[in-house]
Amino acid sequence: MGQKGDPDIEGHDTMTLELDDGTSLECIVLQVFLVDDREYIALLPMNDKGGVDEDAQIYLYRLTRPDVDEIILNNIEDDDEFEMASDYFDEMLDEEEFDSLFDHN
Repeated sequence: MGQKGDPDIEGHDTMTLELDDGTSLECIVLQVFLVDDREYIALLPMNDKGGVDEDAQIYLYRLTRPDVDEIILNNIEDDDEFEMASDYFDEMLDEEEFDSLFDHN
């Protein structure tokens, strides 16, 4: 992946995850998407330099919105639900990569 200033990173929203150990992790919001009427979010953690490491792992969460100004990230505990959300996200990535092949005019 890239570092700060990389066009793949610029322009993406970010969000801070508060981890169980009390630390926080800044992430790029890759995509918010619906699967079977449930909303999910894909996040990519940033390194200390504001970039993304090549071996960075994408985090998937179920997203709930109790009100307009609040979002809650829920761990996906069910293996079948996680697989369904992960497969859907992978398909979206494949389509975007395929589409980007034809965007170079």
